[in-house]
Amino acid sequence: MPSVTLLTKPGCHLCDDARPIVESVVRRHPGVTLTEQSILDDPALREEYAEDIPVVLIDGRVHSNWFVDEERLVAALDRAGAAS
Repeated sequence: MPSVTLLTKPGCHLCDDARPIVESVVRRHPGVTLTEQSILDDPALREEYAEDIPVVLIDGRVHSNWFVDEERLVAALDRAGAAS
């Protein structure tokens, strides 16, 4: 099953908007794991994604940044789950 990572940082209002959408979509996909990670905890992530958060990764690949389109995330997880 796919894994989803939500890259955020404290005080990010776009991250606060994205979090419930990502959590809701993941809950509807049994077996999909969700990890949230602050880019401030990892210098490499901070350097790579400082201007792009929130970032949603599916299996380590960038799915979206700035805004999360719920339907697009659902479709991507449906495809990823079918491929597993």
